[in-house]
Amino acid sequence: MDQPQAVLFDAYGTLFDVYSVGLLAEQLFPGQGQALSVLWRDKQIEYTRLVTTSNDGAHYRPFWDLTRAGLRYACKRLRLDLTPEREQQLMNQYRHLSAFPEGREVLQALRTRGVVTGILSNGDPEMLGIAVRSAGLDGLLDHVISVDRVRKYKTHPDAYRLGTQAVKKPAAHVLFVSCNAWDALAATWFGYRTLWVNRYQLPFEELDTQPTRTGPTLDDVLAFFE
Repeated sequence: MDQPQAVLFDAYGTLFDVYSVGLLAEQLFPGQGQALSVLWRDKQIEYTRLVTTSNDGAHYRPFWDLTRAGLRYACKRLRLDLTPEREQQLMNQYRHLSAFPEGREVLQALRTRGVVTGILSNGDPEMLGIAVRSAGLDGLLDHVISVDRVRKYKTHPDAYRLGTQAVKKPAAHVLFVSCNAWDALAATWFGYRTLWVNRYQLPFEELDTQPTRTGPTLDDVLAFFE
């Protein structure tokens, strides 16, 4: 196949480590940091699907609001005392998630090759702007695309369509990269060429569709350009 003409990255879980917030969570709630970070993430994603599919999106709320709601639910579920101060600490940490270390080098390599790059994310614009700057990735991305523009979260096709509109290329000429199996699957269904970054050695979704390629790190993006 021809080389992709553009590469779009999911942000949360792919460029930015959503579970890195577990380090602070462990300090605040000893013995519960990992459980909190996992449940928080799961609930956050569940809420994106709920507000997208219910009542034609009438209950849409920005990703930041759903992230806070997911944190509050997770703490109640785990019976943790989420004081206003602790909530603020954890939410501030979520604004500045750790970036996976190879991401910057991969983006620099793509820029050297003249490949159009971007983020296509559920995150709202302010969240994404802070995360990109905090990780030192500003200047390496041609597009930072938020689904907030259409008020529909992935996996809605309108969310994925924002990527093709931004890069002005058909989906088959664009590589979409995600560490989230559900995201890689839905992007494949939409028509993107896909790389599933399987950092945690998990099985892929059992829905009779596979991503274009699978690899353990973001470095596998560059294999599409060899």
